[in-house]
Amino acid sequence: MFNLITKSKKTIKNDLLSGLTVSLALVPEAVAFSFVAGVAPLVGLYAAFIIGLITAVAGGRPGMISGATGALAVVIVSLVSSHGVEYLFATVVLMGIFQIFAGVLELGKFVRLIPHSVMLGFVNGLAIVIFLAQLSQFKHKDSQGINKWLDNPNMLLMLGLVLLTMLIIHFLPKVTKIIPSSLAAIVTITTLVYFLKLDTRTVSDLASVGGEFPSFHIPMVPFNLETLKVILPYSAIMASVGLIESLMTLQLVDEITETRGRANRECIGQGLANVVTGFFGGMGGCAMIGQSMINVNSGGRSRLSGISAALFLLFFIVLGSKMIEMIPLAALVGVMFMVVIGTFEWSSVRVLGKIPKSDAFVIILVSTVTVFTDLAIAVFCGVVVSALVFAWEKSEHINSDEYLDDDGYKHYILNGPLFFGSVKSFQELFNPNEDPDKIFLNFKNSKVCDYSSIEVLNNVVEKYRLQGKEVYIKNLSPDCQSVVDKAGNMFEAKKFNPQN
Repeated sequence: MFNLITKSKKTIKNDLLSGLTVSLALVPEAVAFSFVAGVAPLVGLYAAFIIGLITAVAGGRPGMISGATGALAVVIVSLVSSHGVEYLFATVVLMGIFQIFAGVLELGKFVRLIPHSVMLGFVNGLAIVIFLAQLSQFKHKDSQGINKWLDNPNMLLMLGLVLLTMLIIHFLPKVTKIIPSSLAAIVTITTLVYFLKLDTRTVSDLASVGGEFPSFHIPMVPFNLETLKVILPYSAIMASVGLIESLMTLQLVDEITETRGRANRECIGQGLANVVTGFFGGMGGCAMIGQSMINVNSGGRSRLSGISAALFLLFFIVLGSKMIEMIPLAALVGVMFMVVIGTFEWSSVRVLGKIPKSDAFVIILVSTVTVFTDLAIAVFCGVVVSALVFAWEKSEHINSDEYLDDDGYKHYILNGPLFFGSVKSFQELFNPNEDPDKIFLNFKNSKVCDYSSIEVLNNVVEKYRLQGKEVYIKNLSPDCQSVVDKAGNMFEAKKFNPQN
């Protein structure tokens, strides 16, 4: 039923090693996002394990990594602070149910309506968000609990280790590809810090990651209408944010791997993962673009890479916490900085002056809104602006070629779509006072698209009728005729459909 692995030993090795690399990067991310959400670190770690495992098996995109994310952590802060973590678990369950329904209703296909300019803005915005999130590792709290930049010796050491990590990741593939360069960099930096006894922060400085297997837990909330009123808005927002980020990450991985994922199956997989997570004490999650890029760039292609990443993470949580806590934060920051460099679409900067201004504006808008608000709002703004620009441009395209036939009747050969954005231009094409007694509207090169089109046709026909003149409709296509029929034949005009 599921193609978990391939027959190639090389592919299996790449999937396992890339999964190990991803799991190392998942730990500090999950812990950091737990702090953002105001929950215990294990709540984020359990979410990363459960969501990562279930989406790897049941999701629609092999090689894509899911887990606890910052986009969702920001949404749930107020819920946790005002109602507690148990309400969060109930919200995550309802969020998953919404996502499953989205997959069953095949709503995932609507991701194709997202323009490429919005996709570029999304990628660039997330790259900036990932970069900004790493800057907190260059700060520490003073005796008064205020975050300040590291002092010079510690800052220089941190920067040096980050730079060394990035150099290893960049140059090692030119020498050998036996192991993923990100994994090699983490192991090298950890070994260097341990044996040289360098005084730099490690994962253990964030929090203890040791724990036990997640256990089944029904959210301890009242099962009544008041609870539903509390969790419904949060679950709806989380479901939309999670699906948008997951489906757009799916598209990005599709482009990189030149394969095709299944959007609706991914919706169901994400939903199932979140339902289970809510019953096992997790904070909920979705696809992670940073970890997905680490996995793909490290050679992870099949479902085995995501499964192994989740299982390695569970090992670290239950048995290997001491090992993972030794990893310097500088190594993980260096890995994420390389992800930022690889994720950001640098070509979009070069072409800003060459593409239409509207597309350039959308790229910048989506990137900016992603950084300062969240992904769902950013994508919504980008799609709305793109749609308005499209409607405006198409509204200028409607025109007509006019001529008088041998009988003195006037013919309007319409060009361009007739829809809500072009109705005003359409009305300006006609002059009922001066036109002859019979008018022919030829839709051979035009289409009736919506209710606004029918309404404006009705108005035009009525103006001619008041002048005692007749309007004939020619060459109305079957699909356009169906639009008119569904509206109840609102406009009355004699149908005339010759061959030309």
